[in-house]
Amino acid sequence: MPESTNKIQVMLVEDHPEYREVIELALGKDPQFNLHSQFGIAERALRCLQELKSGDQPDAILLDLNLPGISGLDSISWFKDYAPESKIIVLTQSDREADILKAIKLGASGYLLKSSSVAQIKEGIQTVATGGGSLDSGLATFILKTIKANLPETGIEHALSDREMDVLKLLAEGYLKKEIATILGISNTTVVTHVAHIYEKLDVRNAPAAVSKAYRAGIFSPGNIE
Repeated sequence: MPESTNKIQVMLVEDHPEYREVIELALGKDPQFNLHSQFGIAERALRCLQELKSGDQPDAILLDLNLPGISGLDSISWFKDYAPESKIIVLTQSDREADILKAIKLGASGYLLKSSSVAQIKEGIQTVATGGGSLDSGLATFILKTIKANLPETGIEHALSDREMDVLKLLAEGYLKKEIATILGISNTTVVTHVAHIYEKLDVRNAPAAVSKAYRAGIFSPGNIE
């Protein structure tokens, strides 16, 4: 259970004990995090969430996709229902297009590969827990190049300012807000403001959704995101 409300409370749903131990050690050594709970199957994690009061639920849920019983993908909607304030971060070996896009569509706030370093995973948790979205840096451009467009959404590009477009393109390439600030030569606060305006104008809640919507609208194409 949570040790301190000042720490980011993380629930881990992962069936491999060795990998659970890696995450447990990594979070245990960092005063910014507390491993709220850990489970080997989604059913037990969901049962735990049902029994918790809303204020005791985790800030972030690290969810593997390849789980015994209910799969990670099939359980995302249940986690969203049982813990609507908790942010779901898929942490998996799968870089399959179908898995990535379905997870984002179902409401995952982040998608990280297990090949990510511990530092990258912790940074991803921090980003998502504070209201952002986190994509593995190698997947952001992949999504833009492979997602299949539905009916085009018009007018979005004209709704964004030139600077907001710059920020959105860098988000699409997997850069973090502080990195975007450095690249564009502006403050972190200014980047945060631009990102908030982008989310508002695109009517989305996180970076993966913004990137996906921008691609469907035809704002990005494989040739202009590199």
